[in-house]
Amino acid sequence: MYMRPFGKLGFDVSAFGFGAMRLRQLPDNGGIDYEQSTRMIRAAIDGGVNYFDTAYVYHGGFSEVAVGKGLAGGYRDKVKVATKLAAWQAKTADNFEAQLDESLSRLQTDHVDFYLFHAVDSDRWTQFGEDVMTFMDKMVQKGKVLYPSFSFHDDPGMFKTIIDAYDWKMAQVQINLLDENAKNQASLEGVRYAGKKGVPIVVMEPLRGGALAATPPSDVQALYDAFPVKRSHIDWAFRYTYDIPEVATILSGISEMDVLEEDLRIFENAAPNCMDDAERALIAKVRDTYLSRTKVGCTGCEYCLPCPQGIPIPRIFRAYDKGNVFGNMEGFKKEFKNITEKDAGQDACIECGACEAQCPQQIAIIEKLKEAAAAAV
Repeated sequence: MYMRPFGKLGFDVSAFGFGAMRLRQLPDNGGIDYEQSTRMIRAAIDGGVNYFDTAYVYHGGFSEVAVGKGLAGGYRDKVKVATKLAAWQAKTADNFEAQLDESLSRLQTDHVDFYLFHAVDSDRWTQFGEDVMTFMDKMVQKGKVLYPSFSFHDDPGMFKTIIDAYDWKMAQVQINLLDENAKNQASLEGVRYAGKKGVPIVVMEPLRGGALAATPPSDVQALYDAFPVKRSHIDWAFRYTYDIPEVATILSGISEMDVLEEDLRIFENAAPNCMDDAERALIAKVRDTYLSRTKVGCTGCEYCLPCPQGIPIPRIFRAYDKGNVFGNMEGFKKEFKNITEKDAGQDACIECGACEAQCPQQIAIIEKLKEAAAAAV
């Protein structure tokens, strides 16, 4: 496992960070498969992984429980653990510490290494920013939090504002080969700015919610095939992120053991500045080709759920993008029919806007649902 310095904090972390947002669910809403998640967590540690990421809201709180179970028996002392403050669920600063204490109980630990103000955007920063910074200082003094941090979904300007506001020890951002110049994320511009300020970066969504792990469309694959150096499309996607020198670790959501084993292989030599000009030019061509096809760009984070009308928004968008990206709209029509026969469709939408208020990608969900429904006819 390739290790990288975590900024100036004085320790190294694995280039691959274990993401616990996509753990395997048992059938019939049976919760997380704790036996399998424990095996994967411990196999990751045995393979050199020492950074684990979860959150208060992942899997309805059971992700933290799974991580706690996996790190029991002495494994906790071998790793850095990150979890997150869902300020919107706490509602007021008076409830922040109670939420943290619940997370610590689930994780079976007396402290977290990194505690993140979760999914910050301009609205959450305006509502909770001052309170969160004050709270972080108190929790550091109490020893419950070692390194105050934040995760982010908004534009580069807002990102710089937050970076400048406090002595953050880490920022977690969405960056991948498609989002280098994104207007609704920190983008590479923000990542570079954080680096200049001495704030290390943790990468989330390096595969764009799994979209970059799927079989590439033929024109993208042709670009990879024509390049003299042969790598899988997944290798290339991760290579883009670990090439960035400001990045400390890259989260990969682990659901199955074979995914873990593949990630351990990919990150054996995850050195910064590893790509040459020709490789970067290839990535730019791949980016342009993908972006010319994508209609929505939903990452499947599910922050828009539950929809009051029961519309499975991410599933519809995932199917719509897949149909467009891979040129298989007939397949999309069949999938759309299957989805809406089991759950509510766009026609059930009352345009309340609750989903759009929660969307970290700032997707115009109401209009995109109409567009997808029209394409399914």
